[in-house]
Amino acid sequence: MSARSKARKRALDILYQSDVRGDDLAVTLAAEAKRAASEPAREASWLYAREIVDGVIDNRDAIDEQIVTHARDWKLERMPAVDRAILRIAVWELQFNDEVPAAVAIDEAVELAKEFSTDDSGAFVHGVLGRIGRAG
Repeated sequence: MSARSKARKRALDILYQSDVRGDDLAVTLAAEAKRAASEPAREASWLYAREIVDGVIDNRDAIDEQIVTHARDWKLERMPAVDRAILRIAVWELQFNDEVPAAVAIDEAVELAKEFSTDDSGAFVHGVLGRIGRAG
């Protein structure tokens, strides 16, 4: 698994934890940063995970607007928390990180959904991200 794939998983953990606990994302990120400081072997994945989470914090309204607009009759609150977190990561990569090709962001998100969410989540995440990608 690549460092970026590991970073996406770490970012997913942080976003999911914050969402489920109802904690402020910045507080959850700070706690994870403290823990990451004691794990120098995982530094490569931590740096990109932090970049993702910071990006989601900075652009949350725009990211959520894209998700809601392209989720076709799904409200954010109705989506499984894991799917919300995965979509936020992928939308940040699609719209705010020029270093990641769209196909990679979408494929990585679909794989996370298949591994960590419901049986239908892979197709749901793919559909939403495909529409966002086509919309530009």
